[in-house]
Amino acid sequence: MPCEEARGTGYHLFEPKMSLNSPTLLNQESHRGFKKKIECLKNPESQTTSSLQDNPLQNLQIASHEVLEKAQKSGRSKCPKCGSSRMFYCYSCYVPVETVPTKQIPVVKLPLKIDIIKHPNENDGKSTAVHAKLLAAEDVMIYTYPCIPEYEEKRHEMVLIFPGPNSISLKDLGLHLQRNTKKNVRGEDDDSTAEPLLKQARIESEQQNINECKANKSEGTGLKKIIFIDSTWNQTNKIITDERLQGLLQIELKTRKTCFWRHQKGKPDTYLSTIEAIYYFLVDYHQEVLKEKYKGQYDNLLFFYSFMYTLIKNARSSTRKE
Repeated sequence: MPCEEARGTGYHLFEPKMSLNSPTLLNQESHRGFKKKIECLKNPESQTTSSLQDNPLQNLQIASHEVLEKAQKSGRSKCPKCGSSRMFYCYSCYVPVETVPTKQIPVVKLPLKIDIIKHPNENDGKSTAVHAKLLAAEDVMIYTYPCIPEYEEKRHEMVLIFPGPNSISLKDLGLHLQRNTKKNVRGEDDDSTAEPLLKQARIESEQQNINECKANKSEGTGLKKIIFIDSTWNQTNKIITDERLQGLLQIELKTRKTCFWRHQKGKPDTYLSTIEAIYYFLVDYHQEVLKEKYKGQYDNLLFFYSFMYTLIKNARSSTRKE
């Protein structure tokens, strides 16, 4: 989702006053933790609210961050593919670095395929879109604009996640997909020069049955792919106006709020970072469209994001105290 102003994901947070390993910081964190526990004991009703405000991601079912904690202490490491020095993973090759064993990184299976269109001027190292490719490699593709696929033939099976005057909510997705599918089926069978009129009349009944079968099959398939734009809001216009994206059904996520640490000033808090938009769309899709109870199946999409959130939050807290 194009709302990452500087798109920082925590890789440049290690400034002199933000040492995450110092005894002073550990003592400060320990003292603050003790004070919070005492406050919660005095006022149990405020415990849940205070805890969620402190870390809105803490209740997610996310794999242990122990492997990232160890890698953070070791510092930057080499990418096993290109040899570049990186922290945690290589944002060019989409693989973990040598100090982060691939087997210890969670794998997320998604119900839909995802295309991410990245603006060419964006810094790969500050993009949360990379997280999706790392954690759901089989279901995610990242393209750098203007090199993007042609969506014309399959647009009735796709949606673009982007706010706009014609955007709909996820609750209305099913109805709109059915309408687009029917239009697409009619378009495929509209060939007035294919047969003489007399022959068309003889096979009219048979052709109608074929059309109905096609429609039923397409409606049963439904949505297959979701498309996201990975860019700052100021750079989205060139991509969103590309003719290859015109006519795609657009969905806006209006009920979720970002906790991104570089949220763009002047924009509403419903403008999410890319990985947040992917995650929240899938959660809502699971419940609103698939009509299934959500049991944390996609929480690990925020595996890196939640770790970065905690690192930066603690570093900023330490700086303010100093």
